[in-house]
Amino acid sequence: MNPRIEVVALDCLMLRLFDEIAEANMPWMLAASERLRTAFGAQLIDLVPSYTTLMVHFDLTLSSPAQARQRIADALVDLAPSARSAGHCHVLPVWYDLSVGPELSLLAERSGLPVAEVVRRHCAREYQVFALGFAPGFAFMGLVEEILATPRLSTPRKKVAAGSVGIAERQTAAYPVVSPGGWNLIGRTPAKLFDRHRDGYSLMQPGDTVRFEAVDHAEFVRLGGDDTPLEALA
Repeated sequence: MNPRIEVVALDCLMLRLFDEIAEANMPWMLAASERLRTAFGAQLIDLVPSYTTLMVHFDLTLSSPAQARQRIADALVDLAPSARSAGHCHVLPVWYDLSVGPELSLLAERSGLPVAEVVRRHCAREYQVFALGFAPGFAFMGLVEEILATPRLSTPRKKVAAGSVGIAERQTAAYPVVSPGGWNLIGRTPAKLFDRHRDGYSLMQPGDTVRFEAVDHAEFVRLGGDDTPLEALA
């Protein structure tokens, strides 16, 4: 870990803890988040975690930039990951099918694996939630096996269905709402990923883990999934 404090704005500083994305980063990121929330208290407006950084937005009427910088530095003294469990483990049912996941065949072709093996491997791992962003409730998760890693689409789609599960590089995610998107779609989950009536709004939070579970079409529909083919949404 090589912590550095960078200026984002007059009332916003970025704490950069790591230079590369890794699952081993998360315990340190969570420990730093807890320290910073305690250190800033009512002076903290927002704390935004990412793969390797924590953005600290503070109240400029209560703390000067110099004081905020010192507060961050002090919070890092003797920093260590917590021994307690970091977060919840979510199991997301997914219907893997070409009608809702058209890049399944592309991933199979790129990896040299049968479609069924692509699905099996995507379900075989427990993924770390690194950050939320792009859209409310959109959780960036990883890391997928290198053999399944696939670049984003060269031309993003104008409309991606809510619940669509995709892969981009070594990340995986599920779209919480209908939106544009350039990830490689491989299936769809019926899970409600964003709910404004839910505490915290998002089903998943940084530090949680996710496991995908393949279900058939009948189970997907029974769970409330929308099986409208992707091409019908264009």
